[in-house]
Amino acid sequence: MKALYIILVAFSIFSCQNQSNADMKKAKQASIDSMKVEIDKQRVMDSMKTEMAKIKEEQQQRVETQKEVVVVHQQAANGNAATTTTTTKKKGWSATAKGAVIGAGVGAATGAIVSKRKGEGAIIGGLAGAALGTGTGAVIDNKNKRE
Repeated sequence: MKALYIILVAFSIFSCQNQSNADMKKAKQASIDSMKVEIDKQRVMDSMKTEMAKIKEEQQQRVETQKEVVVVHQQAANGNAATTTTTTKKKGWSATAKGAVIGAGVGAATGAIVSKRKGEGAIIGGLAGAALGTGTGAVIDNKNKRE
């Protein structure tokens, strides 16, 4: 009978060890899988950073090519040469102006559609849209100046 107990105890210890090995393998596999997921996320983030850097560099190159430098040499009355340098920025609409025009158009269309009095609704909607568009454009202009 003692032999039977010893065999049962040995068998239970052996089976517990096999189960813990299986649990360890599962834990290792879960760890490996989570590391793979993190590596994939990091790759995506790195590729996005690379693309953003490329876009910024292209924008800077466009701005540099659009800038124009004018140098004027003038002879002063006392014989010394005075030099004036001016830089012209690219021509175009500011974000504030674009926002005002787009907002006015959308507001006028919405006001005309929603209101029973089409003309009055278009005027009120256009004014409200222009105000909101101007505000939004001003925020964008300030953000661009900081960058």
